[in-house]
Amino acid sequence: MKKFLVAFLFVVAILGVFGFQKYKAFLMPNVPENLSQQFVQIPSESTFDEVVKLLHSQGFINEKASFVEVAERLKYKREKMRAGRFKIKQNWNNLTLVRHLRGGKQEPIKLVLSHARLLEDIAGKAAKFIEADSSEIFKAFSNPEIQKKYNRTIETFPALFIPNTYEFFWNTSAESFIERMAKENTAFWNKNDRLAKAKKMNLSPNEVYTLASIVERETNQNSEKPRMAGVYYNRLKIEMPLQADPTCVFATRDFAAKRVLNYHKNFKSPYNTYMVKGLPPGPISMASIPSIDAVLNHEKHKYLYFCAKPDDSGFHSFAKTLSQHNVNARKYHQALNKRGTFR
Repeated sequence: MKKFLVAFLFVVAILGVFGFQKYKAFLMPNVPENLSQQFVQIPSESTFDEVVKLLHSQGFINEKASFVEVAERLKYKREKMRAGRFKIKQNWNNLTLVRHLRGGKQEPIKLVLSHARLLEDIAGKAAKFIEADSSEIFKAFSNPEIQKKYNRTIETFPALFIPNTYEFFWNTSAESFIERMAKENTAFWNKNDRLAKAKKMNLSPNEVYTLASIVERETNQNSEKPRMAGVYYNRLKIEMPLQADPTCVFATRDFAAKRVLNYHKNFKSPYNTYMVKGLPPGPISMASIPSIDAVLNHEKHKYLYFCAKPDDSGFHSFAKTLSQHNVNARKYHQALNKRGTFR
């Protein structure tokens, strides 16, 4: 009887240890209490082993072995890993964590697009928020088939992007990013009679965007953008060269220039509106919504010229005649010389 009792207690002890180990693996916390970050990003086509390594190396789990054990029991290890950005909560056990990753419920990110000058810049900005890297995104921008699909050229492709904040899932591919931006572009132009207003101006949406990109780079003052847009539109109507300094800066890629010189104005490029009449082949920058709407709702006036005010306020003086403009320009250049601004 004594031997039987000892044997029984031994079995109970073994079962207790075994049970505790299972309890520990399944139900005790394996996600640290002091998580340094909340979100894990699991790349597309990751293997199970890569996911485990990622979770452990980034501090989302304390023990790999117990996580693997639970994943094997739940057959998660045999499944294709769900890619994406997942929110992990402190003190989760392995059971909760495996079920969460298997469920694939992602946390969206807010992708901010603004102020980029070049397609490369747009690709770089997008790559900060989604899985596709900047080279993949720019390669998609440059793909003739994709350009044809969205009725664009490499020059007009920047007009696809309406600066704003958008929600995306992190594991977004380059082509999916473009597809979403195309839908947002269509939705934008279908609002507030924008297409009708562009048609009334005898301009396509791409041309409106291109003109808006010039206004964008001419002034930061939203209040004067409609007046400035009116100046450029007046010049277009009478086939007067736009003579927009930002187009020369874009043509030369001399983005550090603080003052446009003869070098810029004489640089041979289809983007140089001192040398080529009409609009450039495409935008010289992303155009903000206020700039686009300023073009569509431009002021109707007789101004043909403008010049930055000498007080460094960021506002401009407008003129109807060249003689009036020359007076304004002289005051501005005198102020620049006094401040020693030569570039």
